[in-house]
Amino acid sequence: MGEVRPNTGSEPGEEEGMQRIPLLTPYKMGNFRLSHRATKGGFLVAEATGVSDTAQGYPNTPGIWTKEQTDAWKPIVEAVHAKGAVFFCQIWHCGRVSNTGFQPNGHPPISSTFRELAPQLRANGVDMARFSPPRQLRTDEIPKIVNDFRIAARNALEAGFDGVEIHGAHGYLIEQFFKDQANDRTDEYGGSLENRCRFGLEIVEAVSNEIGADRVGIRLSPFANYMECGDSNPEALGLYLAEALNKYGILYCHMIEPRMKSVGVKSECAESLTPMRKSFKGTFIVAGGYDREDGNKAVAENRTDLVAYGRHFLANPDLPKRFELDAPLNEYKRETFYAPEPVLGYTDYPFLEETDAFQGTT
Repeated sequence: MGEVRPNTGSEPGEEEGMQRIPLLTPYKMGNFRLSHRATKGGFLVAEATGVSDTAQGYPNTPGIWTKEQTDAWKPIVEAVHAKGAVFFCQIWHCGRVSNTGFQPNGHPPISSTFRELAPQLRANGVDMARFSPPRQLRTDEIPKIVNDFRIAARNALEAGFDGVEIHGAHGYLIEQFFKDQANDRTDEYGGSLENRCRFGLEIVEAVSNEIGADRVGIRLSPFANYMECGDSNPEALGLYLAEALNKYGILYCHMIEPRMKSVGVKSECAESLTPMRKSFKGTFIVAGGYDREDGNKAVAENRTDLVAYGRHFLANPDLPKRFELDAPLNEYKRETFYAPEPVLGYTDYPFLEETDAFQGTT
């Protein structure tokens, strides 16, 4: 489900003869001892989960704002914990990345702005998403949205999750406030960098106060331009947020690499997350187009504490083992990532022992 972020590997001495590459070394993240996914010490983050009935923007996506939803998560969380893994719930609000069909009573989606999004190719690379003109949130409505995140975080712990990751990236509501391309407000939530970051930081504060900062992470993509949500000075934005987050003492900051400016496209660029890495005092996680080699290099050069793997982990349920053996990877099929029917390309990728590829037989 969603993404995983391993500093993968077994506990010291657990597997004799294990190759001690940087990615395969244990790591202590706050109170959590991490090793690898779906086994003792793995770290798994659920897919983006809506915080309210106005948060939705995609078909067949989960929520965690009702008791029924919270209860439905419990057996899923129990199954992950039965494997010994650490499990966080990623909480989000789509904002204007939605349309009236997803909204209660057909109302317009809410946002930092009245600006409408142009139709976008969905992440599966096949479907086109169309969006309704959004309604700019009034200043007096913002505390209600902050509170929705707080309640969702509380529900996540009630469901058994170990913590939450606040989704502040990829053009969704929080980032619609962060980025000056999408935020044209004239109140205390718009204009200056401090004002644009106010909404997201209020959410961080509320969630941290509710469940404890040691159970809170945030995902950010200052350099990305997803959903017409770019910024004129992404490095200043990323650095400001990295420094501001230290005030709350949250567990981790998970940033998307500058090379991932649009969905699934990796491009060479001069920008770096190094200033944010140096400024943030908690665990720093990077994501975006990593393979085994450059993941190892990022950890070895101390450019990050952990590396996030999403697509490769989806297609390779035994990714730590494959990295350990330097075995070939299953190729992921992006067109199946978000298709509910038929149920293909999600839980049916083979484990290493189920394929002859590594043994070299035909």
